[in-house]
Amino acid sequence: MYLSRFLSIHALWVTVSSVMQPYPLVWGHYDLCKTQIYTEEGKVWDYMACQPESTDMTKYLKVKLDPPDITCGDPPETFCAMGNPYMCNNECDASTPELAHPPELMFDFEGRHPSTFWQSATWKEYPKPLQVNITLSWSKTIELTDNIVITFESGRPDQMILEKSLDYGRTWQPYQYYATDCLDAFHMDPKSVKDLSQHTVLEIICTEEYSTGYTTNSKIIHFEIKDRFAFFAGPRLRNMASLYGQLDTTKKLRDFFTVTDLRIRLLRPAVGEIFVDELHLARYFYAISDIKVRGRCKCNLHATVCVYDNSKLTCECEHNTTGPDCGKCKKNYQGR
Repeated sequence: MYLSRFLSIHALWVTVSSVMQPYPLVWGHYDLCKTQIYTEEGKVWDYMACQPESTDMTKYLKVKLDPPDITCGDPPETFCAMGNPYMCNNECDASTPELAHPPELMFDFEGRHPSTFWQSATWKEYPKPLQVNITLSWSKTIELTDNIVITFESGRPDQMILEKSLDYGRTWQPYQYYATDCLDAFHMDPKSVKDLSQHTVLEIICTEEYSTGYTTNSKIIHFEIKDRFAFFAGPRLRNMASLYGQLDTTKKLRDFFTVTDLRIRLLRPAVGEIFVDELHLARYFYAISDIKVRGRCKCNLHATVCVYDNSKLTCECEHNTTGPDCGKCKKNYQGR
């Protein structure tokens, strides 16, 4: 899987070697796609994996919040700055576009300033937990190709879980836990991805790396796809053939980077201290300015194009295959 870049670089090798070996070993049992390109030598065949290009998948998702009325602004409310509980001149009002913070602002284009962001209601019902589920759904199997990046406009949450589904939200599995204190929050020892190896790359960890107090430079949370790729492709991802070979032959590894849905579970907002300041609850809330998810439609290497039509992603299957992911043979055609 994930062969496009590798095969493009090695197109000449493919042509010379085709007499001895129809496909490089890393290609597995899949068909190839080719297209004619113009070079200094004229028209030549460019061989590639049959898969769509990696792209920004947030353009194609549907977002759902639970509870559905958790977004601030209805009724209007005032909230305070995280660093200064006495600076409470910020307002959220869903009926005024300039003061509204709806969910779609997590996925819009961010210019320089000011940033746009979704924001939850404040923690006015403390000590009842302030918890939010943000579900991203594609109604299509996709393969992740880069880090998932979540940028918070407020402080990063004290406790959060990133989850994935492979069956359109029917069941969920944890991807990673995040906390200021992993042992206290989730009864897990803290780890980072760098503590893993090829043999433990599928381990679900809790990290404290992204849950420190609020500063202007500490707004981002990562789910590290590339660091996991690096266990097979090297620290600079130069040996992609090794990664592709593992993905092609190891279903559990392939499934790890494959999703139909993602769910961000915000369990406790940034507090900044050991104890919650009950006199200034308007300083506690969640606010997310951007979510990045890069990937491609899963087409089982039998399609180079994935079209978005009628709010649905669909592989344009080749090689007499069919199905949502090109995973079946057409009638009267036998798989090899």
